[in-house]
Amino acid sequence: MQFKQPIGIVTALIVGGLAATWWSRRAVPPPVPMGAVRSAVAVIQNPEVTISPEALERIHLKFARVTEGTQNSDIRVPATVQPNTYHEVHVTPVTGGLVTQVTAELGQAVRRGQPLAQIFSRELAEAQAALVSTQAELDAEHKKLERTQELVRLGAASREELETVEASHKVHSAHLEEARQRLEILGRDGTQQQGSSTIVIPAPLDGIVTARSVNAGQVVSMGQELFTVTDLSTVWVEGSLLENDFATVRTGSRATITTPAYPERTWHGNVTYIEPRVDPQTRTAKVRVELDNAGGALRPGMYMDMTFESPGGTKVAIVPKEAIQQTGTASVVYVPVKGESGRFIERRTEELKAGDTVVTEGSFLLRAEALRQRVTQ
Repeated sequence: MQFKQPIGIVTALIVGGLAATWWSRRAVPPPVPMGAVRSAVAVIQNPEVTISPEALERIHLKFARVTEGTQNSDIRVPATVQPNTYHEVHVTPVTGGLVTQVTAELGQAVRRGQPLAQIFSRELAEAQAALVSTQAELDAEHKKLERTQELVRLGAASREELETVEASHKVHSAHLEEARQRLEILGRDGTQQQGSSTIVIPAPLDGIVTARSVNAGQVVSMGQELFTVTDLSTVWVEGSLLENDFATVRTGSRATITTPAYPERTWHGNVTYIEPRVDPQTRTAKVRVELDNAGGALRPGMYMDMTFESPGGTKVAIVPKEAIQQTGTASVVYVPVKGESGRFIERRTEELKAGDTVVTEGSFLLRAEALRQRVTQ
């Protein structure tokens, strides 16, 4: 009787172990063939939609074929309008003096030769006086030369005396020529011995006064900038081109240019200059397009957009817009199953190729039916 209790305990443990083993084996699901896994994934990736013949007749679906096209990657460069510096002149006086009059206003259109300002010049007055004095001295030397030549002919003067007078005459002639050139530098006719001591500052070209830094009563020096006159009939549009785009954008490349200031207008031009040096900080180089600006619509400093079309491109499938539906983050279309009316496969747009048929009008209804059938499954 003392051995019955241990035997019962051992028996219970054996029975319990066998039961646990049986239940653990029962809980393990049978292995699934890999082909079945792939089929399940395919169904999830490309679910089907089935429409009854009656519903198919009511919704009147329309279809279109996927075509092939070329996708170009355009290069967009922000830019600004700059003056054509080849047609921009900084006006400076050839001599200093007192500004007596300023006739040009900032922003005024001027013609070449039009007076911008007047300056009373002491240097001009001295140059005119020097011309008068030198001319008088030369006249006296010329008369002396004529007398000496006559005396030599009569034998009353030596040949040595004549050579001395001729040398002095040449020196005075050189001084007179120097005085005339000095007047011409100051804007005066060197043949005139009398004139005003006022210098007129003329416009160097047809254009717009884009800078003015002088007023009447101001004393200015030679070379001081008084005005800037810019011809804005042509302007430069300049932007910063990334070095990664150097192989695409070159001198002569065609550019399409727009600006928020005139959203309805578009300009076209060719690249005339690409800076040979790359900025080490931005890794860019300046790119320039010259545009005609006869109407004056483009103003220096205005923001512009330059777009360059990348040559070549990649072949892509072109899908009608009305065929595309959104399901979550994916763009999908519905492709009819060949030979089976009412059956459609939902496919992502990136899975399409040229020649595929897709549903256009009515694709939204197929999307709604696809969602309903997934919920009821």
